[in-house]
Amino acid sequence: MGVEDQGTTTGAKQKKGSVFHRLYVGTGAFDIVGARKYWYVFFGLLMLVCVGSIGIKGFNLGIDFEGGTQIQMPAAGAAGEVNEDRAKDVFAEAAGEPAAEAQKVGTGAAQTVQIRSDTLDAGQVAKVKEALFKAFQPLGANGQPSQQTISDSAVSASWGGEISEKALIALAVFLVLVTIFLAIYFERWMAVAALISLIHDIVVTAGIYSLVGFEVTPATVIGLLTILGFSLYDTVVVFDKVKENTRGLLGLTRRTYGEAANLALNQTLMRSINTAVIALLPVLGLLIIGYILLGSGTLQDLALVQLTGMLAGVLSSVALATPLLVDFKMRDPKFKQQAQRVKARRENLARKAAEREAAPDDDEFDASDDDQLNAELRKERAYAAAASVPARHQKATPRRGRPSGKQPPSGKRKR
Repeated sequence: MGVEDQGTTTGAKQKKGSVFHRLYVGTGAFDIVGARKYWYVFFGLLMLVCVGSIGIKGFNLGIDFEGGTQIQMPAAGAAGEVNEDRAKDVFAEAAGEPAAEAQKVGTGAAQTVQIRSDTLDAGQVAKVKEALFKAFQPLGANGQPSQQTISDSAVSASWGGEISEKALIALAVFLVLVTIFLAIYFERWMAVAALISLIHDIVVTAGIYSLVGFEVTPATVIGLLTILGFSLYDTVVVFDKVKENTRGLLGLTRRTYGEAANLALNQTLMRSINTAVIALLPVLGLLIIGYILLGSGTLQDLALVQLTGMLAGVLSSVALATPLLVDFKMRDPKFKQQAQRVKARRENLARKAAEREAAPDDDEFDASDDDQLNAELRKERAYAAAASVPARHQKATPRRGRPSGKQPPSGKRKR
C-alpha cells in the first residue's frame, strides 16, 4: 500500500495524473519506502562489491603516496608537438622500466609534458633526459632546442601520507560534530540513519575508484571530504520534511509513519533532483574544461571524486536514509500500535463500504465511524449557518390606489 489512504484510494485514483505530474507536485508517485527491501538488497550488493574491490584489488595510488620521479619538459619540440604515448615509450626504453603516467599540463606556449614513474637513480634520470632530448628536441624560451629545458624532481611519499592523515582526522571530527547536530536538531534514529548513509557514500566512492582504477591523489582525498557536506545536506532536507509530516502522528489514524515518510520523500524528490542537477553542472564543467581543455590532472581528480560522490549521495539520501529511519522508528511500540490502529480503521472502512454496497438503502448512522461523524457534523454546521442568515426582502413595490399620506419630497413647497 502506498501513501494514499485506502479509504480514499478509489477516489484519489480518479484524480491522479501522469507519473511526471505526480513527481512534480509530490503527491506520491513512487513508493520508495514500501519497496525498501529491494533497495536494501541493491545497496547491500553495491557495498559488498565495493568493499571486496578495496580489499582485493586495492587502490591505484598516485606518485604522491608512493613516491617516485617526475620529469618535465616543454610540449613543443623541433619536430612538432610531443606525444604523451611516444614520450612514455622513449622513457621506458631509456630507463628500463615503464612510466606510470605521462600527461600534458597547461596551455599555449607554457604547455609542458609531465612523466611520472617509480623512483629512479641519477644514472637512469640522465639516460632518460638524454633520450627525450634526442627524440623530441624540446624548444627553450629562445625557440632553440635545449636539453636544459628538461627538468626532474623527486617526489616523497611522506607528503601524500600527511595529507591522508589530516584528512582522516578532519573526517572523524566532522562525523562527531554531525552526529551531535543531528541528534539535537532531529532525533537519535535520524542521526543514525544519516550517518549510515554518509558512510555508504564514502565506501561506494572509494570502491568505484578501486574498481575503475582511477588514480588516488591528495586532490582525490580533498574532493572526498567536500562531497560529505553535499550528501548530508540532501539527507537533512528530506528528514526535515519527514519531521514535519509526522508531527502529532501518534494521535491520528490516517497514515502510518512509513507512509508519512514516503510522502515526505515524494514531496522533496523533485527538489533533490534539481539540486543534484545544478550541483553536477559545475562539476561536469570542471571535468570537461579543466581536464580536457586545460589538461590539469588535479582538476580531473577533484571532478571525478565529486561526480561519483554526489551521485552516490543523492541515491542514498532518497532510497537508503529514509527507509532505514522508518525501520528504526517502527521498532518503537508506540508506532507499532499506531500502525495497528490505522490498519483497524481501514478494515472498518472497507467493511462499511462493503455493507453499503450490499444494502444501498441502509442509511443507518454509526457514531463510531469518524467519516460518518464528520459528515454529519458538517451537515449540521451547514444547516445552522443557513438558518442564521436573514431572508432577503424583496424590493417594495409601490402600492396602487389611495396614497398612504407620506409623499416623497418634491423639492417645491406649497404655499
